[in-house]
Amino acid sequence: MSLIKFLDIKTLGDERGHLIALENDKNIPFAVKRVYYLTDTQPCVPRGFHAHKELTQVAVCVSGRCLMKMDDGSSKEEVWLDAPDKAIVIGKMIWHEMHEFSADCVLLVLASDFYDEQDYIRNYDAFLELIKHA
Repeated sequence: MSLIKFLDIKTLGDERGHLIALENDKNIPFAVKRVYYLTDTQPCVPRGFHAHKELTQVAVCVSGRCLMKMDDGSSKEEVWLDAPDKAIVIGKMIWHEMHEFSADCVLLVLASDFYDEQDYIRNYDAFLELIKHA
């Protein structure tokens, strides 16, 4: 079973341009409580390097691209987020990293809950221990 779960995001539009809608409990598999985005990230500066105990997120590059690395403690997968209709789910207890940001990258993240530092696992060895005892 793949770690990478793509969402079914439809692009609507015509010669005037495109519209992409993200909707709670429709193409986003949860009610969105927090939205944030990363921008002006340097190409050689990776981000992420954590997992969440309970939080679920959806990530999409609305501009540019970045390489997502996902790890469930037993397998690892990578995927380029490189289109505004290419969204992935980052489930709970998935270690994730973002690499190789393009200069024009805007990475939009929708989260199932508000920010809570207690939900973060920022040490990879601690993450592996928690997975082992789950």
